[in-house]
Amino acid sequence: MKQLCPTHHRKTPSPTLLALAATTALLAAAPAQADTGKLLLTGGVSSVEGSAGGGLSPWAVIGSQAAEGETGVSAYLSRAVTQDYGLSAAGVAVGINDRVELSFGHQDFNTRATGTALGLPGLHLRQNILGAKVRVAGDAMLDSDSLMPQLAVGIQAKRLQSSGLDGTLAALGAKRDGVDVYLSATKLFLAQGILVNGTLRATKANQNGLLGFGATLGGADNGYQLMPELSVAWLLSKNVAVGFEYRAMPNKLQRAGAAAGLGNGLRADDWMDLFVAWAPSKNLSLTAAYVNLGRIVPATTSGKKQTGVYLSAQVAF
Repeated sequence: MKQLCPTHHRKTPSPTLLALAATTALLAAAPAQADTGKLLLTGGVSSVEGSAGGGLSPWAVIGSQAAEGETGVSAYLSRAVTQDYGLSAAGVAVGINDRVELSFGHQDFNTRATGTALGLPGLHLRQNILGAKVRVAGDAMLDSDSLMPQLAVGIQAKRLQSSGLDGTLAALGAKRDGVDVYLSATKLFLAQGILVNGTLRATKANQNGLLGFGATLGGADNGYQLMPELSVAWLLSKNVAVGFEYRAMPNKLQRAGAAAGLGNGLRADDWMDLFVAWAPSKNLSLTAAYVNLGRIVPATTSGKKQTGVYLSAQVAF
């Protein structure tokens, strides 16, 4: 087995402080705030990466309450907890003219059992994500009585901060930065109260980038892969929706892990959730979900699938 060398890391600002600072700057820069806005929940919520959509996947909708001719801002805080891990996420997004979305997301992943098994108790993996999305065709609301979906293309530039896992990732041939590109199609059937989204993502990210990008050890596949994502939401009322999400994950680290003598110990599985979203007002939405993130570094967690709960709050203007 090749040596996988942990290294030390520095403490970084909390995601909450980063989100508050970014929100203040964006609100100051926004030339106009939305007064009319969109129908409740039809603009989605904030994903764990910062883009508007579901909790796990971006949609073709543009974030905030801004309609055409307006500029809006949204901010979110999210928390997911499974048997062996914890993930905190925070960020902001700006919606411009219901056409362009710019977003920033920060993730803080508490490795708990895995960090302890690696001799790094208290290890946190922190990632920053800059995103941009452009609506290129269709309008989810105006085309709700036809089969035409709203289409958007997006890009997410991700950077994993230095941590005690740097040596391990380098030994596996994984980088600490990467770029995802995606195409989303969102179809709103307003009369039936159903929203369907499909996203196709080109990515090298391991566990969304929290375990780096790509891998080369043992001849592992280091190229981009196309990963499908699906979201279905049913509007039970004007301010309550329930739904399901599925997000396919690359499995680039499994072969590299086998070459390092770990067998299937770095295998990755797809992510999914069952959620309920509630909007008590047009500016606030709350989301709760049951999540199944599959196996995450099963070598240190007895191969358990990581299931748990997800909570998120978003304010949007």
